[in-house]
Amino acid sequence: MKKSQLLLAITVLLLTFQKNSLAQVVKYQIEPNHTSVMWIADHLGFSKSSGKFNKIEGNILFDEKKPQNSSTEITIKTNGIVTGIEKFDDHLKSKDFFDVKNFAVAKFVSKKITVTGKNKGKIFGDVTILGITKPITLDATFNKSAVNPINNKPTIGFSATASINRSDFGIKYALPNVADKVNLIIEVEANREAE
Repeated sequence: MKKSQLLLAITVLLLTFQKNSLAQVVKYQIEPNHTSVMWIADHLGFSKSSGKFNKIEGNILFDEKKPQNSSTEITIKTNGIVTGIEKFDDHLKSKDFFDVKNFAVAKFVSKKITVTGKNKGKIFGDVTILGITKPITLDATFNKSAVNPINNKPTIGFSATASINRSDFGIKYALPNVADKVNLIIEVEANREAE
């Protein structure tokens, strides 16, 4: 084989290997109608208050064979907070809590993913609320990967839990009577982007 042919063959093999390696990571777009962040916090020791954010955008770069190579970036519109009680919603949107006029979004950016078991993992990242960024760890479960029978798109689904201290982000209203610790329950669906 001539030297030029050998170089060409090696180049083709390298490009094929690179393409196959990159092909493992697939981009998915968050499906906002089936994605939410629910929060639960103790209220005076009598009960637990809860609500959710339901205006969520972002994407997931997902490697199903090697989840540790995956990553995600999520944006939450803070005016999408709902509790089912209008006055409570308005208060949560005020400067006492999320100050949505001055801080329209909260963000989560993953930094590292570790696999802890079958379909289980920890997602380490940064969450930004009221312009303050702090580390957070999500305990995540990979639910399913399949073609969605409703929209005929390849779809993935995840569930996750985490907790934060709201005072870390400057939200100190009614402390300590209303709990500092806020538990989060996260549900995510994402559709594969068209290539």
